[in-house]
Amino acid sequence: MTETLPIAPWRLFAVEVRAVRRLSPSFLRVTFTGPDLDRFADNGYDQRIKLALPLPGERGVQLPVGADWHARWRALPEDRRCPVRTYTVRAARPHLSEVDIDLVLHDDGGPASRWAHRVRPGDEAALLGPDAGYCGEHGGIEFRPPATDHLLLAGDETAVPAICAILERLPPDARGRVLLEVPERADALPVATPSGIEVAWLPRDGGPHGSRLVPAVAAAAASLLPSRAPAMAGLSSGRMSIADVDVDRDLLWEVSPSVAPGPLYAWLAGEAGVIRTLRRHLVAERGIDRRAVAFMGYWRLGRVDPI
Repeated sequence: MTETLPIAPWRLFAVEVRAVRRLSPSFLRVTFTGPDLDRFADNGYDQRIKLALPLPGERGVQLPVGADWHARWRALPEDRRCPVRTYTVRAARPHLSEVDIDLVLHDDGGPASRWAHRVRPGDEAALLGPDAGYCGEHGGIEFRPPATDHLLLAGDETAVPAICAILERLPPDARGRVLLEVPERADALPVATPSGIEVAWLPRDGGPHGSRLVPAVAAAAASLLPSRAPAMAGLSSGRMSIADVDVDRDLLWEVSPSVAPGPLYAWLAGEAGVIRTLRRHLVAERGIDRRAVAFMGYWRLGRVDPI
């Protein structure tokens, strides 16, 4: 009798590009299709996946499979290690065997950037994503708010696909603020939101990362939590101090497994130095329970993105 292997939470999907659409100066939508993408789990929210790209001069992707794929991939010689990057699913349509990923176009010279600038329909790739056949929790989703009065979602352009996907899954009675810092005005994208959600696009127009986002988050926190003035006295006494994170050495990723109920739930992602500043303001200065905030450093200025 043949033994049936248990279904793992994640599987490797061989895919090819079905369509490429330029959304704005900084955003490109790539639609993937594949013979088994009908098994891709449509979890919504900020579902993370891995995108594996072909090596230079090759068409297909050779990536180790199994639970230890990452260790085996790392053990490969560098010239045989296909580029792998983390992205958020913008939309999944299992009934059409399609998955959309929105890419940020920038010129850092990395393999993902080079691929994004030249990608065409028919190009092959691979997605490591959630298997709909698995009955448990797949993982890779950090947005999980409790019952709360208000939401505060904020991030830079790298967080825009995740935040837009979250907005489209919110209940109709959701209330809160969304702050999206993008490179330029033309990067503001249409997105469906509940009537109680206010969305602000914040173009940098050549300014440094965080120059629009940091003051906007501080203003939103002051508006949504008017009774909680910055707790500078608490900072000086050490009662509300938090351990800082060296974002040049360590990953800034702080998501509580048990989310605390309260008047505000915040989800913030983007450049790690900016997110560290926002973490300090919301938790140390405004006294928001750390269990009610998800902080994620998606990337670090001047560093190659980790996978």
